[in-house]
Amino acid sequence: MKKRLHKWRLIALLGIVGLVLSGCGEPFLSALKPAGNVAQSQYDLLILSTLIMVLVIIVVVILFVVVLLRFRRKEGDETIPKQIEGSHKLEIIWTVIPILLLIVLAVPTVVTTFDLADTKAMDKKDKDGKTKDALVVNVRANLYWWEFEYPDLGVVTSQDLVVPTDQKVYFNLTASDVKHSFWVPAAGGKMDTNTDGVNQFFLEFDSKKAEDSNNLFYGKCAELCGPSHALMDFKVVTKSKSDFEAWTKDMKSAKEPTVTGDLAKQGEDVFNQSCIGCHAVTPNDSRPEAARQAPNLATFGEREKVAGVLDHTEQNVKNWIKDPEKYKPGNTMTGTYGELSDSQINALAAYLLQLKVEGK
Repeated sequence: MKKRLHKWRLIALLGIVGLVLSGCGEPFLSALKPAGNVAQSQYDLLILSTLIMVLVIIVVVILFVVVLLRFRRKEGDETIPKQIEGSHKLEIIWTVIPILLLIVLAVPTVVTTFDLADTKAMDKKDKDGKTKDALVVNVRANLYWWEFEYPDLGVVTSQDLVVPTDQKVYFNLTASDVKHSFWVPAAGGKMDTNTDGVNQFFLEFDSKKAEDSNNLFYGKCAELCGPSHALMDFKVVTKSKSDFEAWTKDMKSAKEPTVTGDLAKQGEDVFNQSCIGCHAVTPNDSRPEAARQAPNLATFGEREKVAGVLDHTEQNVKNWIKDPEKYKPGNTMTGTYGELSDSQINALAAYLLQLKVEGK
């Protein structure tokens, strides 16, 4: 009796722990709070399939309880209940009902799948080879950072994806090293980024939902890609159409950064000697993709995170430069440059924190 009671207590404890853990997590990483048409369509399918499954479970449980109570054998009763084997009526019922449920689920699923796979707008080009009526972003996943290139605008950013609201944004997804997966939970389902092909899809951000989220969403890598997979985050900033056009203008017209102060100027020299081979400091970077081996740092001074994971403080910038392996194991920056002295790190941090796009 005590052993049984102990088992039930253990089961109850595990149930409570599971319930508590199900409520953990960050609200801005929830797929259950859709912020656009794509996410809403997928959410509606999720609710439909869940309702069908719950309905089936309820019916099965009710039938089970009825049979258990009504037809259980009583002591001394040798009566055999009426057998229904071969009943055409019942066989038709329990065959037709699942078929109808599958149709109810399959039709909207197939329709939505084809709608969300429609990227024909990306193929319509003007005489200059630019996409005519669609905003296209080339997403390139790397160990462990993200690059966002706006090919028709001549703009490249890293870690921060900037998109307009109430408009479809089309994506070309690739990877530089291993397979990753691009996922903005609030905007829509994930899609793999491969090294040997390009995947395409679109997302759309609702302006009202974006306003409720302070025009800020977060994305992650959803494919196990290495020791720092869980740290491969990026930020999504949403803007109105007019604000996005203003942002685009600032980014396209940005010039080489000009820093002030002796320490920052010393840091610029250190950067040009140690970092410029991989990093760029202008968003209108015209180098080919193969030459862009590290995140674009043009807007580094405006970011909210260092390396996507640390709070954007001067000390954290220094910590990252000194020992990136400590914060993102397996990152490609580790071991790619010589040892810097503390004074060089201080100067480099001062320089990086002044990297901002003019006009903002």
